[in-house]
Amino acid sequence: MALDKLDLLILKALSLAPLHGYGIGQRIEQLSDGAMRITLGALYPALQRLERLGLVSAAWSVSENNRRARYYSLTATGRRRLATDARRWAQSVAAVLRVLQAE
Repeated sequence: MALDKLDLLILKALSLAPLHGYGIGQRIEQLSDGAMRITLGALYPALQRLERLGLVSAAWSVSENNRRARYYSLTATGRRRLATDARRWAQSVAAVLRVLQAE
């Protein structure tokens, strides 16, 4: 089963560096030039699902604000899954664009 868009965005953000939940949302917003804002109500259930699937791991650490935060990292399985599903998404997007641009 292919990952949904949010899962894929989370894996991409974590492929750049381990982050806490709020940081993941900020990174996605930054990478999308503000076009995508992820609510914490959607983000945390997705992180829990990805952790159950073994695509991300989590550990408690201290944030840049000196607060305890749960930091998420991409696992080796998550890296492979990101590569596979990113390729599938790119193919799907290209197909949709071909249809939309047809005359």
